[in-house]
Amino acid sequence: MVLRLTRLPNYNSFSKLAKRSFHRCIPRAAIAAPAVGSYAPKDGEHVLSSPSELARKISAKVLPKLPRPDVRKVVVVGSGGLSIGQAGEFDYSGSQAMKALREEGVDAVLINPNIATWQTSHQLASEVYFLPITADYVAYVLEKERPDGILLTFGGQSALNVGIQLDKMGILERLGVQVLGTPIRTLEVSEDRDLFVQALKEIDIPVAQSTAVSSVNGALAAAEKIGYPVILRSAFTLGGLGSGFANDPDEMRDLAAKSLSLSPQVLIERSMKGWKELEYEVVRDGADNTIICCNMENFDPLGTHTGDSIVVAPSQTLPDDEYHMLRTAALKVIRHLGVVGECNIQYALNPTSREYCVIEVNARLSRSSALASKATGYPLAYTAAKIALGHTLPELPNAVTKTTTACFEPSLDYIVTKIPKWDLAKFSSQVNREVGSSMKSVGEVMAIGRTFEESLQKAIRQIDPRYTGFEAYVQPEDLDRALTRPTDTRLFAIAHAMFNKNYTVDQLHDLTKIDKWFLYKIDNIVQTNRAIKEAGSVQSIDHDLMVRAKRMGFSDPQIANLVNSTEDIVRAHRKSLGVTPFVKRIDTLAAEYPATTNYLYTTYNASEHDVEFDEHGTMVLGSGVYRIGSSVEFDWCAVTCARQLRSMGRRTIMVNYNPETVSTDFDEADRLYFEELGWERVMDIYELEQASGVIVSVGGQLPQNIALRLKHSGVQVLGTDPEKIDTAEDRHKFSSVLDKIGVDQPEWTEVTSVEAAKEFAAKVGYPVLIRPSYVLSGAAMNIVYEESTLQYNLSAAASVSPLHPVVITKFIENAQEIDVDAVAHEGKLLIHAVSEHVENAGVHSGDATLVLPPFSLEDHDMARLKTIAEKVADAFEISGPYNMQIIRKASGHPGQEAELKVIECNLRASRSFPFVSKVLGHNFIETATAAIIGQDVPEPVDVMTEKRDYISIKVPQFSWTRLGGADPFLGVEMASTGEVASFGKDIYEAYWASLLSTTGFKIPRAGSGMLIGGDISKPEMKVVAKRLSDLGFKLYCSSPVVEEFLNNPPYLACKRIFFPTKDKRKLREVFDEYEIQCVINLAKSRGQTFTDEDYVARRNAVDFGLPLLNNAQCAQLFVESLARKIPEGGLKSYREGRIPSEVKSWAEFVGKRA
Repeated sequence: MVLRLTRLPNYNSFSKLAKRSFHRCIPRAAIAAPAVGSYAPKDGEHVLSSPSELARKISAKVLPKLPRPDVRKVVVVGSGGLSIGQAGEFDYSGSQAMKALREEGVDAVLINPNIATWQTSHQLASEVYFLPITADYVAYVLEKERPDGILLTFGGQSALNVGIQLDKMGILERLGVQVLGTPIRTLEVSEDRDLFVQALKEIDIPVAQSTAVSSVNGALAAAEKIGYPVILRSAFTLGGLGSGFANDPDEMRDLAAKSLSLSPQVLIERSMKGWKELEYEVVRDGADNTIICCNMENFDPLGTHTGDSIVVAPSQTLPDDEYHMLRTAALKVIRHLGVVGECNIQYALNPTSREYCVIEVNARLSRSSALASKATGYPLAYTAAKIALGHTLPELPNAVTKTTTACFEPSLDYIVTKIPKWDLAKFSSQVNREVGSSMKSVGEVMAIGRTFEESLQKAIRQIDPRYTGFEAYVQPEDLDRALTRPTDTRLFAIAHAMFNKNYTVDQLHDLTKIDKWFLYKIDNIVQTNRAIKEAGSVQSIDHDLMVRAKRMGFSDPQIANLVNSTEDIVRAHRKSLGVTPFVKRIDTLAAEYPATTNYLYTTYNASEHDVEFDEHGTMVLGSGVYRIGSSVEFDWCAVTCARQLRSMGRRTIMVNYNPETVSTDFDEADRLYFEELGWERVMDIYELEQASGVIVSVGGQLPQNIALRLKHSGVQVLGTDPEKIDTAEDRHKFSSVLDKIGVDQPEWTEVTSVEAAKEFAAKVGYPVLIRPSYVLSGAAMNIVYEESTLQYNLSAAASVSPLHPVVITKFIENAQEIDVDAVAHEGKLLIHAVSEHVENAGVHSGDATLVLPPFSLEDHDMARLKTIAEKVADAFEISGPYNMQIIRKASGHPGQEAELKVIECNLRASRSFPFVSKVLGHNFIETATAAIIGQDVPEPVDVMTEKRDYISIKVPQFSWTRLGGADPFLGVEMASTGEVASFGKDIYEAYWASLLSTTGFKIPRAGSGMLIGGDISKPEMKVVAKRLSDLGFKLYCSSPVVEEFLNNPPYLACKRIFFPTKDKRKLREVFDEYEIQCVINLAKSRGQTFTDEDYVARRNAVDFGLPLLNNAQCAQLFVESLARKIPEGGLKSYREGRIPSEVKSWAEFVGKRA
């Protein structure tokens, strides 16, 4: 392979960097010789990454001598809690950046309150601050740590905005902190729409015609001038927040009012709906070497946010001239803007002509960067960090091959398909399921195949284990509407149109504007599907048809469904025909150059394996796609487990398919299979690798679901016996085990009819909790307070898993909820943690505020909780991690002990494992790994008896702003997309820092207005109102009932205000008039209608970007924290020399580098 680095024309640039480029270097031999001689670079020399000493010597003379920044300590700004639009991809990119810093001997100081992530571990950062990503807090850390440099491009939009703000405040200059990588001016230009458009005009690059405005009237005037339809975009926001399409002035008025509440400036542009959308990932170093790492094409045409689009890499429908036209434009733009590091550029391309325009440039690592890194094997974030430290591309080695240089453009001999994961069904009918220019997906999957058909069908199965491939899972009545207005299930509407309604490719193209190339490929799947159906039985499927089906990405269960058979029979038949998958490797060079990588995938479109199967490693099953209920915390568990196995001298095999994760980084395991986590694929890998065992307890619920079947298939499942896992998942078996060991539980029954349900509820008394069996994060769980709603709720819950009947439990009101995370070995408890919920029982534990160490539990109760943990470990013979939720209800009689009832038990690592490990300074997963393997098992230790002078609180991160119409109400259904945690000297300081760490939380100004509403039977309402009034806040309400209740004690003044429930603009004026800056709404249940006053108050608090407190216990804790923080200057912004007491590193709080 010849490496060509050609001179490209110089362009003006905002960057002050000298514009240098260099001539073609000598073509190198196809196989790198072993390193000859030992030429080492002298001071200031940049040397080509090459095994040849001659090449190194020559390059030292010709490569430009760029001064390297003199930095010993660098602050890395993280992205905070996972939310829609800013998720796990920043854990991956931040981790990569810190790995690069560590290699260079630079101390990384990380600010990131997301305690569940891998990057907030001491393996990467020398110091970690669990603090809010705000200009004030980052300034405090800079003042305390006095670093030499700061990295702003690895923490998403949050970090970027903070960097721009710090620059404006003059703090970076005053403290002498150097911005590494892309300069601040470039970041501002890429973020400020007017400057951006102006910059691209200077080099004649077309940009969507647009006008930046900062008022509703300005937006209307601009739209008139450009002509409808138009698209409105917000500046300085992430994931298209606050953007949308407007077809007329009325739509424009509503959209502009909402967007201007989230961003100071919005952009009105010509709409190009239906054009192709493409993305190029670009890397540029300080010497102006620029490469295109990856180009990607959206399956969905322009109009759907790229985060909500199906994306393929590399692009499939561009002719060579169009590909190079956009490539040249990308290089020109990035050079002109002066980006140093990595960025991505998005284009709209007219499908009928060569007209194109730039939509936007992200001058930072983005979601697409993580996808491109995993799609190509080129570690973009790592490379960008090295470039920020002054390295140039020719001298950096290709991280995959280790022998070639990083100054190359990857070539792929496979195709990658990304599909977003939406969880909109969780929000019932409130949320509009249509997807548009504002992102709604919570995660994404990536599938690798050698044909589009293969990778598409793989990706569909990765999205949800219930899917077997491309099938008509939805059958909309108004099919044409479902095809023209994309929703989260449009792909299945296309399946319905092709399978059941015989739509042609031309018809579908006219309705969807999806390129015909993709539709013809999908038609291949449809034709193969019909051929299998026609075969009629498994035996009739011959070798050719089986190979064709597998090459098209059909799974065994999918084939079984088509011929009314079972997966096992199809698998046996397939193997008898000699049809099995091949393992191929990703080497970034399309096999043009010898490479030994451990980055693997399976395919049927091959004729030989790329690897020898002689390692017999231990398989670790990852957690799959991020979704509500299973997120980055399980990735932390999987990575920690794999690292611990390697430190114990075992070879590891990681299986996962989520491009946003650290676990799918090829450095983390001896072999990485970027693959499905279903039984079929896990069995394929296990049989090929002849693995020594499989670990199913660190990846959340997905691996647990197949654990028993793996055992029955002869797989060595390590740790707790899958039969015991099944016992814990089955309520009948679980309940009888608890009865046997004398552990209490709430009364419950299992019903198959509504009548039986009513009978049970009448016996135990309302309220009751209804839930289906075998689901993650409480899908369709509901608390029912009276018989009339029981029938409705049962029909909603029963539809979740019709094969399993519905469980009804007595719901205990006003009870405390406690989480116990523990590890046992052969039934003996090794370590446990007890966290207490701030909210009463009834809020899903994933949405609850967790406090550790507990703030109100007596030693006697702590001892009883430990006893329950010991009994459960013994009864289930647990070897590995487990978690329990326990209800505590005070007896009401003095001297009588409180009731403790177990409500749930999972024999796997839970969501709170990273939290308890980091807070207690003891890694639970390392202990669990030793217990699972049965090697170097530590002695039992009781970390809960140690006295601590700090407290930590984990609070949920919600993404309500993204989910227009959803009711921001906390219930037994989980709704949060992430979590953050902070430390403090007491519960108030910790809660203050944690709450401020949630993305977008704005502290109310002193003396501003507070809107109070909800259920007056909550005793906390008066306490909260009185405290706020004493602190000088003005109280307002919308309900006469609340007004009367709060004005009853004469010392309280709460004013009832006019509250329009149907007109958002008028409501905004009311909020502004009374200076309402916080909403406290303590309703008993969700709003039944869109005009319900409590619903309107909650929803608009979110839409107007105001803090919302919707739980009585949390509201009380918030006002108490406020009362303590106001005298310390908590409502004031950053002041030089004043560092708040919560600004301490993790190690300072815990007393060691945990």
